Amino acid sequence: MKSSSRVRLAYVNLFAQDIERLSLFYMTLFGFEEIVGHRSPIYRCVDAGGIEFGFNAGKAYELLQLGQRRPRDAEPPVTAFFTFEAGSIAEVDALVARVVELGGSVVKAPYTTYYNAHQAVLADPEGNVFRINHRMGPRAPLPAGRFT
Repeated sequence: MKSSSRVRLAYVNLFAQDIERLSLFYMTLFGFEEIVGHRSPIYRCVDAGGIEFGFNAGKAYELLQLGQRRPRDAEPPVTAFFTFEAGSIAEVDALVARVVELGGSVVKAPYTTYYNAHQAVLADPEGNVFRINHRMGPRAPLPAGRFT
């Protein structure tokens, strides 16, 4: 069923152990600016090019009635990740180096995907997984037998 209003993704939020440090990591890495009017003792938010990228302190678990769903393991499973689109291959590579300088880590070094993108898989200082990607042209067809 199609809605009469246009729905769009407006916010992406991460739970953070340190909302100041994690928001600063992404602001420094990508040049995002904080939306100061959204700041609270348990929340920071940056403008990520039309999507608000928020950082919630642990107290937000209870506020959102998610207390029973807090990560319990030292390394929680990855159940979602996000992708930032860069303007060139060189920009992907430079940003990957910057991630490491800022305390993040490389999960998978920059590579060319089967679907015609240059990307890297990374983790921020709190272990949240994200990608930096550059689409090099039209999506390439899936190679025969790739996922069979």
